[in-house]
Amino acid sequence: MYNYSTIPASGVHFIEVCSLSDIPSGERIFFEIGNNPVVVFNIADVLYAIADKCSHDNGPVGEGDVDGQEIICPRHGARFDIKTGRAIRLPAIEDIPSYPVQIENGKVRIGIPAKLLS
Repeated sequence: MYNYSTIPASGVHFIEVCSLSDIPSGERIFFEIGNNPVVVFNIADVLYAIADKCSHDNGPVGEGDVDGQEIICPRHGARFDIKTGRAIRLPAIEDIPSYPVQIENGKVRIGIPAKLLS
């Protein structure tokens, strides 16, 4: 599993990506961090970050419909838990990365393991 949000903050490098005001509740925003496409969701004023890459076919997943706390891949209907990246519905069987999110002084920071930045 790629749930990087569960590792200690000392194990990741936090990168400032935007201001909190850039992601209103119910919205999402896309970033490229290193070679890693990331989408950040604001669900009921809680931020979650996952890879914008479906584990089924490597297509973008972030543009899909949100159903509660699940994202539905727009290409083939796979579902992933936005909080953990866990694959919930076929055709995806492999989880996608989820990343820790920090808010500091109104700025949103995403935690990326150093090994992914090299």
